Amino acid sequence: MESLRRSGRRDPGCRAWSLLALVALLSRPASGHPQCLDFKPPFKPPRPLVFCVQYSDFGCCDAQRDSALLERYYSVTGHLDHAAYAACASYLQDLLCQECSPYAAHLYDAEDPSTPVKTVPGLCPDYCVQVWRNCRSMFQFLTHDQELLALESNMAKFCRYLSLEDADYCFPHLLTNKRLSQNLGLVTADTEGCLQLCLTEVANGLRNPVAMVHANDGTHRVFIAEQVGLVWAYLPDRSRLEKPFLNISEAVLTSPWEGDERGFLGIVFHPKFKFNGKVFVYYSVEVQYEERIRISEFRISPDDMNSVDHGSERIILEIDEPASNHNGGELLFGDDGYLYIFTGDGGMAGDPFGTFGNAQNKSTLLGKVLRINVDNNDRGPLYRIPPDNPFVNDPEARPEVYAYGARNMWRCSFDRGDPNTKEGKGRLFCGDVGQNKFEEIDLVEKGKNYGWRAREGFSCYDKKLCTNSSLDDVLPIYAYPHKMGKSVTGGYVYRGCESPNLNGLYIFGDFMSGRLMSLKENRVTREWQYNEICMGVGQTCMFPGLINNYYQYIISFAEDEAGELYFMSTGIPSATAPNGVVYKIIDTSRRAPPGKCRIEPLPVKTKSKLVKFVGKEKLIIKTSTQRPKVQTTTRTPARAKVTAEPPRVTTPDWVEQILTLLRSQNRVLMTTAAPKTKAPKPRKGGRTGGRRGQRRKNKPTTAPSQPRNGAVRIMNGSVKGKHQGRVEIFINGEWGTVCDDLWTSKAAAVVCRQLGYAFVIRATKKAEFGEGRSLPILLDDVQCSGREKTLLECSHADVGKHNCSHKEDAGVICSHEDVTETEQ
Repeated sequence: MESLRRSGRRDPGCRAWSLLALVALLSRPASGHPQCLDFKPPFKPPRPLVFCVQYSDFGCCDAQRDSALLERYYSVTGHLDHAAYAACASYLQDLLCQECSPYAAHLYDAEDPSTPVKTVPGLCPDYCVQVWRNCRSMFQFLTHDQELLALESNMAKFCRYLSLEDADYCFPHLLTNKRLSQNLGLVTADTEGCLQLCLTEVANGLRNPVAMVHANDGTHRVFIAEQVGLVWAYLPDRSRLEKPFLNISEAVLTSPWEGDERGFLGIVFHPKFKFNGKVFVYYSVEVQYEERIRISEFRISPDDMNSVDHGSERIILEIDEPASNHNGGELLFGDDGYLYIFTGDGGMAGDPFGTFGNAQNKSTLLGKVLRINVDNNDRGPLYRIPPDNPFVNDPEARPEVYAYGARNMWRCSFDRGDPNTKEGKGRLFCGDVGQNKFEEIDLVEKGKNYGWRAREGFSCYDKKLCTNSSLDDVLPIYAYPHKMGKSVTGGYVYRGCESPNLNGLYIFGDFMSGRLMSLKENRVTREWQYNEICMGVGQTCMFPGLINNYYQYIISFAEDEAGELYFMSTGIPSATAPNGVVYKIIDTSRRAPPGKCRIEPLPVKTKSKLVKFVGKEKLIIKTSTQRPKVQTTTRTPARAKVTAEPPRVTTPDWVEQILTLLRSQNRVLMTTAAPKTKAPKPRKGGRTGGRRGQRRKNKPTTAPSQPRNGAVRIMNGSVKGKHQGRVEIFINGEWGTVCDDLWTSKAAAVVCRQLGYAFVIRATKKAEFGEGRSLPILLDDVQCSGREKTLLECSHADVGKHNCSHKEDAGVICSHEDVTETEQ
């Protein structure tokens, strides 16, 4: 598993107020975010509305709610005389139908679920004056809000009460507000085209969760596998059974080393599991001092549907591994009912085995996609060769081989196809981890050669082999350079029900960079368009239960039984570190109509105690910022065009610099607290800060010039260092130190850059430059990507909270010259 081997003065007086006013004016979101009164995204009603017809294409009402609003309309107008009805009917309909507006939550000031919802939508001043002059008497029948009714005789106070803090959303001006309407109902993208999605936490405390699968048996259970060899069963309410579904940890070969690619790597349920109870697993094992990968079959326990019979294991296939890396690990059943097995090339670097390497050698099972028939294997051979396998008649090839030329395909998936047309159904997508330049996404087809070791991505790796005219290999549909990421994690084409806009989007990630990425096929040109995926900012992820941050090391992706999409990541890529979390991907710009995606899971008989799910991740409040981007060097070949725009390096504009200044000086930044037993979360594309800590008792209450939040200095013992020393940071009015639990050169680079140095030579640990005993420890568990402006933007524990001592104080050695020195 290669992806686990590759292991981040404030101005006084009126000037300050002017600055604040300017920022308040300019810092409003560039585009609005739709939200309904039930704190969910809008949708397209299954059939046109009768009363609130203007929201028949997209809004927050279905036919049932539309009918209820019509009844309410009749109820109010029943109290009006003929003249009042003629004057007020259209106003009344407009007011009632704002419950169906895509921006209903904003109109009714309901974004915060802890505050009461307005009974009358927010009105623009000019419109409110019209309503007050013509129809203020109707409000006594429209609302029970006594505070509003008490203002009926005072137009100014009445309309001020119905005004909104954010005037962009007031009715009816929001209908003509291009910033709100131009992308309504589409996946929200930032100014650079990064698709903003949100997440829901599904499971946590897992030790390198390498796979999540379902049994396709109607129970909607999911089974999450840990690298150490345990598989846990989870019910639809996210509760976990205390007893493992499978435990072969004693047999699985792995270690606590960060990045060890061996271990329990794959699991899949037989398509007819409901009838035969068979489960297949893929794991590393040591046999007589030889390392192997093993594919085994287990049966479900006759006494417990949530546990396998551990005595039922039958070894279907074993393959010798010449090295401890590149172990593959995927198992899938295709629509043809056959079992697909994805193996690595045997390890080391450059596939050095034999004349052309294992991947090009069809007589070996390494570096391949294998396909076998495991049906009806209770008697006779454990598996049979499908008669249409491409090399069954080739005496120099293993008949199990379905495709070859793979380096280390890590996570593959079959496309379920479009829910309505079934277009794309059966396509096999794989992420193939690269050597040292490119990562790639392949569409795997029968009998095809995917080029390794002749080719890596679109480029030649072994030039002699690459120029071989007989090498008829298949180019990837997309490849990206190591500036963007160094270990691809293949994903899925979204075919779920809940997020219609994501249909057809292939979503995948990178283990090292933590990037979430997507590809969308143009059905006319058959080209693949690239878009990065980032976490939503502003109001995008403000729905209850959603978060906008995740652990960096993306291990795997998954589908549940309904086709909704998930991914698994961790903060520490060790098989024994309980830092893994499972996230569900959510699009908050549009949802399916209420009731359409309703599932009714079959009952599950449980004999084990249930462990209730307790979420630990939190939403990070952050503003939109320009993200550093890298230039892609991916070429566009004639056979597989890539239409992605090269990411551009950008710098913040002057408004963003003002916002950053104010955030650093005047606000308490929010962060996700890191539990004592957890590593911090390297956040993808997000900024974090620290909560206000306790002040030192003898600190003066005023100072002529106070450093900014996040300012750093380096001290060598008690002397201020020049280019090397202990890291000290200023947060919320006091200086303190940084612990080195996860201190790396990436974090040190942030410090050096703040101090004006171009390079970091070494991140020092264990108080090499002395202990800051007279200072509090303000930051612990700091993990950075290296691009942040201050350590406060990196992931870290809450300010002032730590589990270390000054013996672990962190230090740096900086330089103006690029000098290589081994980090200790």
